[in-house]
Amino acid sequence: MEFMSAPWWSALLAIILIDLVLAGDNAIVIALAARSLPKHLQTKAIVWGTVGAIVVRSLMTIGVVWLLKVPGLLLVGGLGLLWIAYKLIAAGDQHEEHGVAVNTFWGAMKTIIVADALMGVDNVLGVAGAAHGAFDLVVIGLLISVPIVVFGSSMVLKLVDRFPAIMYIGAAVLAYTAAKMIVTEPLLSGIFGTKETPVAVLRYAVEAGCVALVLGLAWLATRKKPQQGENAQIAATQEPKREH
Repeated sequence: MEFMSAPWWSALLAIILIDLVLAGDNAIVIALAARSLPKHLQTKAIVWGTVGAIVVRSLMTIGVVWLLKVPGLLLVGGLGLLWIAYKLIAAGDQHEEHGVAVNTFWGAMKTIIVADALMGVDNVLGVAGAAHGAFDLVVIGLLISVPIVVFGSSMVLKLVDRFPAIMYIGAAVLAYTAAKMIVTEPLLSGIFGTKETPVAVLRYAVEAGCVALVLGLAWLATRKKPQQGENAQIAATQEPKREH
């Protein structure tokens, strides 16, 4: 593809649109993971989380031809992302030591990098396909995604701080992304169909089911933990006093 030609500009526009659509998921993960951190570490987590996302995406772009040959990649990535979407809510408000959304910088970084690696498949395949083998377009696409993710993460984080219920919307988006990965897995084409001839009803059912499952389990987990804390407090007050 000739540099600065009409097809080149058309491919660049397609890459920008792909980045705008798919980078939103990365921004949501970074914001939800960073929300448990102290205020002075949140900006640092957003910046380095974005850097990590770009590094992971760059490495995946280099190996995109190999990635296309890995059977079950989208299925495994989708299932992993479902777990992360659940834990971002279920553990996020508890600041648990072993939860996904912990209140440490490196804990947040681990969550962001793993989630970006799982979600990056769609972005990498989309950008690589739109670039038609033009390496300069792939590089430009990666650079364009940086400010999109940084700005998006900052905006989502501010909204979550003001309206905590948005966490559930973010988790729903991640669950939907995971479901899309699962139903487009080539190994499952006999069940969900192909891109050209999809089994729409089954795909919609799985997508809706994944969102409902993640939100339902997360709601139960967050509801159960305060009740356990209240029961522990009641038990402590009813414990007989020791005689001195």
